[in-house]
Amino acid sequence: MKASAFSYARATSVSNALELLHAHGDRAKVLSGGQNLMPAMNLRLISPELIVDIGELTELRGIAVTGHNVRIGALTRHADLARSGEIAAHAPLLAEAIAHVAHPAIRNRGTLGGSLAHADPASELPACMLALNATIIVRGQAGERKIAARDFFTGIYETALSPEELLVAVELPAKLKNSVHFFHEFARRHGDYAILGLAAQAIVKGNGLADLRLAFFAVGDRPVLARAARKLVGLAITPAVLADACTALSEELDPQDDQQASASMRRHLAKVLLVRCVSALLGRPDLDAGRPA
Repeated sequence: MKASAFSYARATSVSNALELLHAHGDRAKVLSGGQNLMPAMNLRLISPELIVDIGELTELRGIAVTGHNVRIGALTRHADLARSGEIAAHAPLLAEAIAHVAHPAIRNRGTLGGSLAHADPASELPACMLALNATIIVRGQAGERKIAARDFFTGIYETALSPEELLVAVELPAKLKNSVHFFHEFARRHGDYAILGLAAQAIVKGNGLADLRLAFFAVGDRPVLARAARKLVGLAITPAVLADACTALSEELDPQDDQQASASMRRHLAKVLLVRCVSALLGRPDLDAGRPA
């Protein structure tokens, strides 16, 4: 199957792209890397009247560290993130997660902004944005908005981005002292859609955790920043404390049954990843030895 007929415009600047989006509203779609948009159009899941190609807007590419922030342009490709020394130094969680995004051909063309705007609930990068406490920067003709990552993803393939706005950049806090991370996903094969995954960022203090952000993906209609993390902060981590957090996590999550896994299987895998995560963050293999059966 091929896409239905559409018009095409190559934006010459961000302002030009916004003019086109303002004129056509939800009848237009933005093309950046095209790794999600083109398959959806070919399957006729969507049939936009106009494609606004922003792929040549070099002002939306690049990575810059300024003060306590890392700013990443929306058109920065996955492969560029994987090779970046700045990302490796300040957001190693993101660098690790990129290796799990599909396959090299996709990573060579796919963009950070495209992945976030697509908002696939099984995607790695939206969850990383939650774990890293990122800010999503969008621009419309009325000006610029900054949206906390936890408020940006609103449902399956849905975000707080309006049809007349463009995602232009992401800002991440620079890496803090004693900051550690964890990433793991379960998939039938490397590069397949995740059955369930976890992106986590933490601050280690002494033998415990001073801060912990657990972002699960493929557990619902959007990535989930788990409230159960609160049960592990500022405490001496014992098997009993970890078990209590696992129970809270299982009650909090509301996964669905699908062709990949049942809801009960996903709850079990989430608890397995929680235990594995805390064990790795604290360097406590004894905790992982007692993970849920």
